[in-house]
Amino acid sequence: MQHTVRFVLDDKIVEIDFSKAGLKPSMTLLNYLRSGPLHKGVKEGCAEGDCGACTIVVAEPGNKGKLIYKALDSCLVFLPMIHGKQIITIENLALSGKNGNILHPVQQMMVETNGTQCGYCSPGIVMSLFALFKNHNNPTREIIEDTLTGNLCRCTGYEPILEAARKACTDGKDHFSGKEKKILSMLNEITSGRETLQIQTERQTYYKPFTLAEALRLRKENPEAVLISGSTDVALRQTKKREFLTVILDLSAIDELKTFSETSDDFIFGAGLTLEQVKQITANRIPSLNKILKVFGSLQIRNIATIGGNIGSASPIGDTLPMLFAHRAGIKVCSPDSERIINIEDFITGYRQTDLRNDELITEVIVPKTPYGVTIGSYKVSKRKDLDISTVAGAFRLKTQKSTVTEIMLVFGGMAATTKRALKTEKYLEGKEWTRKTIEEAMNVLSGEFTPLSDARAGAEFRKTVAANLLLKFYLETN
Repeated sequence: MQHTVRFVLDDKIVEIDFSKAGLKPSMTLLNYLRSGPLHKGVKEGCAEGDCGACTIVVAEPGNKGKLIYKALDSCLVFLPMIHGKQIITIENLALSGKNGNILHPVQQMMVETNGTQCGYCSPGIVMSLFALFKNHNNPTREIIEDTLTGNLCRCTGYEPILEAARKACTDGKDHFSGKEKKILSMLNEITSGRETLQIQTERQTYYKPFTLAEALRLRKENPEAVLISGSTDVALRQTKKREFLTVILDLSAIDELKTFSETSDDFIFGAGLTLEQVKQITANRIPSLNKILKVFGSLQIRNIATIGGNIGSASPIGDTLPMLFAHRAGIKVCSPDSERIINIEDFITGYRQTDLRNDELITEVIVPKTPYGVTIGSYKVSKRKDLDISTVAGAFRLKTQKSTVTEIMLVFGGMAATTKRALKTEKYLEGKEWTRKTIEEAMNVLSGEFTPLSDARAGAEFRKTVAANLLLKFYLETN
């Protein structure tokens, strides 16, 4: 077992011994950075991943001896999750010179385009632009806008910031490029050992295994442990609900859970793939799922949230769940002694409840390829297009023969305590002609099928109306 967390910050290896530092392992990276004197540019705005003021960039080894740069919300990241990574903050971007600091290209363009006003959100915006700079040359406006969806600015319009991104992101070369070999060597030194990271304090235990076999062993021995993979959901239990997490099992470093494969019948996603990785994979393979992931949270959130975590949280408004229902996905779960594949409809058993036993982990998500003649559509309705939770989500599966419905699935999120199919409406549509008149009749059936809650996002009647209208929208798009 390893007992200390090590990472690179300010071009030096930092080691945290929790037994001496007086810190709890579930301390967020945001709070750690702000506790010292050198990284006050990392701001807390919301502590729940909504505003982006705390955005930092993490660099980690990728393919061909290169570093991969990802923007993250540091308020959602527990300290052990950054073991073996480089942390880059706004303080690291400028170079110190004889005549003062030399700004990084993204900083310089923010100045030249007047992209900042009060400045509170600016460090997070600049860090998002830095990640864009390192990953894209001459990005399209769509890519730039997606990069900035996780950064909220209350002072100004975004046009000057978009212009700064367009002008700055031309070749990706900066002083970080020249230091990559040195940083890679430091990170490889940290990660050369694959022993499980175990952090034990007086009140809290944190496990971070590096192999699936070890994770399954720890899961069986610690059935009460809170599971995290990206922590975007669990972190809020601490930051917003003030819940103390006694035992944590962190699955974020298990490479066996980060695979993708394809057979003649299925797409097989490792449960540890981030939603941004799934978004990239599905672009040309599963357009309906890719469409939903384009409006899932923000890039900072998608860079750490995982497909297994989104399913395991079993939220009734989880964005991916209706679509996975419509695709008839299977969930592969494993224990130290067995494995089984469960249809996702059977896997979700109640409000934030699943069929996962306390010695099992989700290891794969199996999405069957869509047969010829089957149409699948996906929709999300929320108060704003980006960085918002669904008010109502809908996914539909249709097959017709000579305009007669032979197969139909109507799946909704936000209409009940779980993601749920409209079975009565499905039965009504089966065997009928796929016409406007039939759909309008089915909309009346659908309006009486659910009894949704009224909450801060929408009233019950609004949700019923939206669900019915999404069915009509699907019809119009299939004709």
